[in-house]
Amino acid sequence: MGNVHASSQPPPPEPPHGFPPMPSFAEDIKASQVPNRFTKLDNPGTLEDLHKKCKDVFPVPFEGAKFIVNKGLSNHFQVSHTINMSAITPSGYRFGATYVGSKQVSPSEAFPVLLGDIDPSGNLNANILHLVGERLRLKFSTQIQDSKMGIAQLTGDYRGDDYTASLTIGNPDIINGSAVLVAHYLQSVTSNVALGAELAYQCSPQIPGGHIALVSGAAKYTGSDYVASGTIGQSGVHLCYYQRASDQLQLGVELDTNFRMMDSTASFGYQVDIPKADLSFKGTLDTNWNVGAVLEKRLSPLPFTFALSGMMNHTKNQIRIGCGFIIG
Repeated sequence: MGNVHASSQPPPPEPPHGFPPMPSFAEDIKASQVPNRFTKLDNPGTLEDLHKKCKDVFPVPFEGAKFIVNKGLSNHFQVSHTINMSAITPSGYRFGATYVGSKQVSPSEAFPVLLGDIDPSGNLNANILHLVGERLRLKFSTQIQDSKMGIAQLTGDYRGDDYTASLTIGNPDIINGSAVLVAHYLQSVTSNVALGAELAYQCSPQIPGGHIALVSGAAKYTGSDYVASGTIGQSGVHLCYYQRASDQLQLGVELDTNFRMMDSTASFGYQVDIPKADLSFKGTLDTNWNVGAVLEKRLSPLPFTFALSGMMNHTKNQIRIGCGFIIG
């Protein structure tokens, strides 16, 4: 079934370009070790990040033109200005802000984190992350559209030595008796294998019978330079495979099958990095004949990045082109 979240969950705002990424419990690939009964198992990360290695290889094409200016006001605070012009997505201006606290838990993680963006109409996307103690991470996400709170979601991730347990509560409405609850558990079984499960429960007067529950299983195998992961549940199967072919080339393959819609889609993605040229290229092709690519070129020594995006569907004769310019 894959990861389940609150209905109509908005994607979290992306951190401004050049700013440290949002903290995540997902672990980097580590060299395989010969297992023995004295080997200490690592934390497997969260179930939400089960397919992250593969997903990061695929491009995120955009259409139209965008202009982004990032400005660091201090070591902890940064703002961004985004102008987007598109015939597909809403055009206009958005102001973003990111604050990263001084509680440093690793070279790439610091808390608390406040991240959000807003447009002149007052439409807001916001995320707040904080680490309680040493093992519990809380995340609150909200979306306000047309002066109404459309999404409200609270997630708690408890990270043990060799497991992670998560609980998400989405859109709780005590008056109408509706809510979404999602529970995740991921356990390291060996130094390479992690197994987990997901339970999604939703109650609402609009659902026949008043409530529904879905259960799915998950597994991940981590090799020296590859990751194979998958989830299977009542609604479908989601399989991913990631391979680092070289220092410059990364590959990803994804298969997503929906039992209810009787639909299956396979996708192939790749990422090419050329550090000497400050260039990164991502491309993808799927079985629906969608072809997409995003090229990013940093114009060193200036703090400028040029982005070019293209997406085409051969069967529908549709093509979308986008270009962007990022300062900072």
